[in-house]
Amino acid sequence: PLCRSGQYQIRLAGTSDKLADTRRAMSGNLILAALITYLLMAALFESYLYPLVIMTSVLLALVGGFGGLAVLNLFIPQTLDVLTMLGFVILIGTVVNNAILIVHQALSNMREEGMGETDAIVDSVRTRVRPILMSTMTTVLGMLPLVVPLPSWEGGHIVWAPGAGSELYRGLGSVVLGGLIISTIFTLILIPAGFSLMLDAEGFVRRLFGLVPNSKGDEGELVSLPE
Repeated sequence: PLCRSGQYQIRLAGTSDKLADTRRAMSGNLILAALITYLLMAALFESYLYPLVIMTSVLLALVGGFGGLAVLNLFIPQTLDVLTMLGFVILIGTVVNNAILIVHQALSNMREEGMGETDAIVDSVRTRVRPILMSTMTTVLGMLPLVVPLPSWEGGHIVWAPGAGSELYRGLGSVVLGGLIISTIFTLILIPAGFSLMLDAEGFVRRLFGLVPNSKGDEGELVSLPE
């Protein structure tokens, strides 16, 4: 339509208008998924600090997701549509599993085995690296047909053709693949380091306010320190 000032005005309507509303709703769902994930982990670990370390894996996954989408655009144009945005929501609930394994095993080593902080973290990474890599590899290999063309034999020669339905879910697959790969690699390095720093900061605050952990290694209780 023509405005009073003589300029043209573009108005989205119909399917385009609904698509814009869906994108805005998906952005809100992304924040809601991150908040719910944090609260669930806070209830699991009975602490508001440890989930903060684990949520750093989500940031790594988001970076990897955009990286995977950028790599895909080097070969095949792919827009940030609704299904591609859904891939980021899927990443939030997936990539935290690896960090949860490391933190939970480290806490178990300290509370049940009586290990020191450094030994507990090193042992948790050593014992959990194999299941983390195995679960990630199965997911990555399962998602590859959505992104990478598959070889097939036609007319006496090999033809590279995309998997069934890959045109629709190619963006989602590239986001999940990139996020999983980047998050898994850096989770094994940054999560133990961040968790160690978190334990050091927590210990400093406890000593500062006269809080010492009880026999089970829980949040601690207030005691009077000897002069």
